[in-house]
Amino acid sequence: MAKNNKLGPRKPGKLSVYLYIPNIIGYTRVFMNCYAFAICFSNKWLFCALYFVSFVCDGVDGWCARKFNQVSTFGAVLDMVTDRISTACLLVILSQVYRPGMVFLSLLALDIASHWLQMYSTFLLGKVSHKDVKDSTNWLFKAYYGNRMFMAYCCVACEVLYITLFLLAKNDSEKLMDVLKASITEGSPISVLVGLSLFGWAIKQLVNVIQMKTAADICVLHDINRKVRP
Repeated sequence: MAKNNKLGPRKPGKLSVYLYIPNIIGYTRVFMNCYAFAICFSNKWLFCALYFVSFVCDGVDGWCARKFNQVSTFGAVLDMVTDRISTACLLVILSQVYRPGMVFLSLLALDIASHWLQMYSTFLLGKVSHKDVKDSTNWLFKAYYGNRMFMAYCCVACEVLYITLFLLAKNDSEKLMDVLKASITEGSPISVLVGLSLFGWAIKQLVNVIQMKTAADICVLHDINRKVRP
């Protein structure tokens, strides 16, 4: 009797996962951001262009992962770490050119804490993606992660606002509220951009607070359930 030599699907090698198309895009984003921040004060416009292209690539690598069936945990972590570090670096720069700088440092802390807790709680629940919030009871949280266009608008608005504030800074001691008021009331295209960005930015910060609280609750419930096991 002939033996069945059919084998199941081959597991991808370690190197092949590292060389997934979306992961290569992720590496490109890292190098692009390193160069962008190296020239941020000497060439503001080039910095903003490179930073925004890197941000756009964040959506491209996700599309490639789904298109070529190259979704990976490493890719998801690389993507989130790159996003968080990029935004963190920009917020640190803004904290140096605006007063009070603590506003931007607080936003940095909220951004990192909420996303780290969300990622950790995702693994505790055994979910594949940190964007899987279908079981959440908060409508805004579900709307944010459930609607790609809505989430994209909020993320783009947040980054555009930070980039615009960086371009508007004339020296290293700008008063944040004065710059915001002037940019909104002057009636120029930049004022419309700032106004639209502020709305999306505010929603994203609210989602970050909800995300942090929801993820913290999951961690606490995990501890409670582990202790009550017989």
